[in-house]
Amino acid sequence: MRDTWPGRPFPLGPVWDGAGTNFSLFSEHAERVELCLFDGDDGEERLEVTERTAFNWHCYVPGVGPGTRYAYRVYGPYEPETGRRFNPAKLLIDPYAKAIEGPIDYRAANVLPYVPTGEDDADLERDDEDDEIAIPKCVVVDQTFDWEDDRLPGRPWSETIIYELHVRGFTKLNEHVREDLRGTYAGLASEEAVEYLTSLGVTAVELLPIHHIADEPYLIDRGLSNYWGYSSIGYLAPHALYAATGTRGDQLLEFKGMVKALHRAGIEVILDVVYNHTAEGNHLGPMLGFRGIDNLSYYRLVPETPRYYVDFTGTGNSLNPAHPSVLRLIMDSLRYFVGDCHVDGFRFDLAAALAREFHEVDRLSAFFDIIHQDPILSQVKLIAEPWDVGEGGYQVGNFPILWTEWNGVYRDVVRDFWRGQASVGDFAYRFTGSSDLYERDGRRPSASINFVTAHDGFTLADLVSYNEKHNEANGEDNRDGSADNRSWNCGIEGPTDDEEVNELRRRQQRNFLATLFLSQGVPMLLGGDERARTQHGNNNAYCQDNQISWLDWHLDDAREGLLDFTRRLIALRRAHPVFRRTTFLEGEKEPATLPDVWWFRPDGRKMTRRDWEGAVGSRLGAFLNGAELRVRDAHGEPVLDDSYLVLFNADADPIDFTLPPRRFGLNWTLELSTADPHASERSFLAREVVRVDGRSLLLLRRT
Repeated sequence: MRDTWPGRPFPLGPVWDGAGTNFSLFSEHAERVELCLFDGDDGEERLEVTERTAFNWHCYVPGVGPGTRYAYRVYGPYEPETGRRFNPAKLLIDPYAKAIEGPIDYRAANVLPYVPTGEDDADLERDDEDDEIAIPKCVVVDQTFDWEDDRLPGRPWSETIIYELHVRGFTKLNEHVREDLRGTYAGLASEEAVEYLTSLGVTAVELLPIHHIADEPYLIDRGLSNYWGYSSIGYLAPHALYAATGTRGDQLLEFKGMVKALHRAGIEVILDVVYNHTAEGNHLGPMLGFRGIDNLSYYRLVPETPRYYVDFTGTGNSLNPAHPSVLRLIMDSLRYFVGDCHVDGFRFDLAAALAREFHEVDRLSAFFDIIHQDPILSQVKLIAEPWDVGEGGYQVGNFPILWTEWNGVYRDVVRDFWRGQASVGDFAYRFTGSSDLYERDGRRPSASINFVTAHDGFTLADLVSYNEKHNEANGEDNRDGSADNRSWNCGIEGPTDDEEVNELRRRQQRNFLATLFLSQGVPMLLGGDERARTQHGNNNAYCQDNQISWLDWHLDDAREGLLDFTRRLIALRRAHPVFRRTTFLEGEKEPATLPDVWWFRPDGRKMTRRDWEGAVGSRLGAFLNGAELRVRDAHGEPVLDDSYLVLFNADADPIDFTLPPRRFGLNWTLELSTADPHASERSFLAREVVRVDGRSLLLLRRT
């Protein structure tokens, strides 16, 4: 029998000190805990963990070091009716593991803690089949890494341009990336991938979940997988299957190397994190870790019937951040990825679920309090997906200071505007940073993460090509995915040889991109939209780890033209602070000075209250004053910029705009046109009539 020493209760997880490893596992309700060590042939050695301090079971094992494979068995009553689901026949993944070696092999053994009879009450009878062969082992790691002079870029929100991508899907089909690196952390770190991102001009990548993923059994049965990765089982472990170099701790080094390479190029790394639920599902789901370690503590259970789980997420369970040890796990995970892995921020999936102390969404919940008081986490980029599926879960505009939000209202209104179904008042609010949502509590335009498309829903090309979702490949008879897409197929559903329809679709894509990058707030571009990536009408490709989801790196003339147009827009935004103000616009304050923004009708006259109150509008002009930014640079000097006119026409027919009077500018030069991206430079005078083609946007610069 191997010697064990008492060890320490903190920190949780495995910590190698050069001579041995300290192990610590939280379980408030367990009666016994065994640490299980595995050799290369999966031979198992069980060590009794006898020390228990503050509900942390701990021991120190001399001679155990990096590469050691381990897991736990936890003993206690199996009483689902009381919320207790202990079953030592089921091997358990350490919630604090820094590396997990691979996927769950559901076909190798029964990973359910009960006998799977198929009956509604099947979970009440404990199963005694050992599932060790099906469960991936945790791996002790050496956390040292040569970061050299790496540091967080620390780019201000006002200068941030986010690119949402999937680690695997981004390079999987890129023939310029070395074949063995495609679809991996190393692939994203490759010179070819980084050069593409820098040439595009984005400043941050937002990675779909990279915490270790466990696919759901029903997807495995269909020959699919949880491609998006919103099924976490290890909150401190980078997903092993995104590593090219190995899964025995190599994935951690490769992940860190990816962050380092992106930082070297000035690109920040934001992680999409899923702390609202786990991969263990509802009361009939598998036992992989949390459920068998301490079901009562880790999950929100229905108070009257704790056999069942509260589900604010639509996945079958909800983690319980109201419990201090669960909240500590979340905070330890966040701090680890900032401190040890150098990431720059986080996007919190279904963040409203984290704000629920008991039932109501509470802006002053302990989760927010701790983050605001943390000297590290309070200074990184924090993005909320401000909704969940529970009652009162839609919370756009209600998150506190320091937080930004995915602005779902922006997405909906901009989509509606370019299909002629939004009011100009609503559109103007979204275009100028959504002050109606964020200004009242002291936040700034950067609180709004503006997006037209994201991983969840249509791609940009599909948004203008499909009226209906086409999710048959998901195996759910097209029942999954939202039917509320606010899309317009331009007259024909799906691919067509009609060049008139295809040209309109290309123009609509340019309209959406131009609106996104000229809007106040922080733009987020869905990876591949700049090259017209299609999912063939699938608006819920969460389980499509194939060419439906992967980036297509082949460009025809049309896609190359859209890529060039996107690069041009991003360069324009980065060069001109008038499109990325740090304070909200105020409009006219003093008649003697030019306002920071002035809205006008096609006849060149100021918008009236009656104009604003129209239920639907499609034509609007805006003057953006680059001399009224009300901001100073790092040396205290006023920041000045060019002034612009933006002319919007979402109607099908062309319209003549009369430019504003001389006081706004005597001469104007065409900067870009979404109707003709190759339009040559042309100058206009004040009060001159300018034709704006149907469904297009013109941008003019004062000269």
